[in-house]
Amino acid sequence: MVVHALVREDGTVDGAELYEVAGLLGMTAQQVRLCVKRLVAEGRFGLEGRGRRSVLRLTAAGAGSGSGAGAGPEPAALVPEVEFVRHAYRQDRGLEPWDGVWHAFAFAVPESARAARDALRDALTGLGAAPVQGGLYVTPNAIGPYVRARAAELGVAQALSCLSTRDLAVGGTADPVALAARLWPLAEIADRYEALRTLAEPWSGPSAPDGSGAAAGSPGGSAAATAATPPAPAAGGAVVLAQAVALAAALSAAMVPDPLLPPELLPQPWPGTVARETAARAWDRLRAAAPAGGPRLFRLYGDALPGPGPGGL
Repeated sequence: MVVHALVREDGTVDGAELYEVAGLLGMTAQQVRLCVKRLVAEGRFGLEGRGRRSVLRLTAAGAGSGSGAGAGPEPAALVPEVEFVRHAYRQDRGLEPWDGVWHAFAFAVPESARAARDALRDALTGLGAAPVQGGLYVTPNAIGPYVRARAAELGVAQALSCLSTRDLAVGGTADPVALAARLWPLAEIADRYEALRTLAEPWSGPSAPDGSGAAAGSPGGSAAATAATPPAPAAGGAVVLAQAVALAAALSAAMVPDPLLPPELLPQPWPGTVARETAARAWDRLRAAAPAGGPRLFRLYGDALPGPGPGGL
């Protein structure tokens, strides 16, 4: 993930920068060498030179292994789908009110097509649908076009049934808020957002002139200190890049498994709303402090996250 995070617009990764950023994040030089060796062996990167004097170059195979985020070849673990990130921020602003409709999807795929069945199940849960019982999934979001497209890709479109209803009851539970609490692990989702907020908060406000000011109560160690220290204009480029990688990882860890339920179905105040706002402010500040010609990661998140000013946060 760190290697992909440091890919520049020309598809290269500077070896010296990679080793320095990885070190700030608590990784050893041996870990970096083994990672680079594996990526080269898998054909994702080409390698020129050795060690800190090396340059990695993204290959066509590596560029083709993306998440479909619409902005580059980064893996899904690094950059969530831009469209869904934008949807989350629109929800936070009250611009995507729930219409009260539940969307249900049922399928019966034979054992002979087990791989396709598993892939369709993964697509549904990846889009935030929750299992109700065997082969039946439900969500308050209108994901039908995505599900039907995936079923067609897998060759099981004839096995898929889709329906919408305003009258849903599961095991005697019919209240929408109670249904959401029953069908989705809201406490786990909230915990991931609390971790994101804790990480991003020191970076979202004014920093000390010397870039110091680690968050109170943060664990010791260079990696933790780097992650907790707000960026300052005089901060080294590698420090800002390490913080950006840490923030990107935390944001993805929180958002990728988030079903993005409408605010009407969530406990209020919802930790995700606060965490996303904090992360957007922190990202804007990190991007401003980043060295010129930095990784494409800043552009990708710049495309996904709202910035300050009209229409932003």
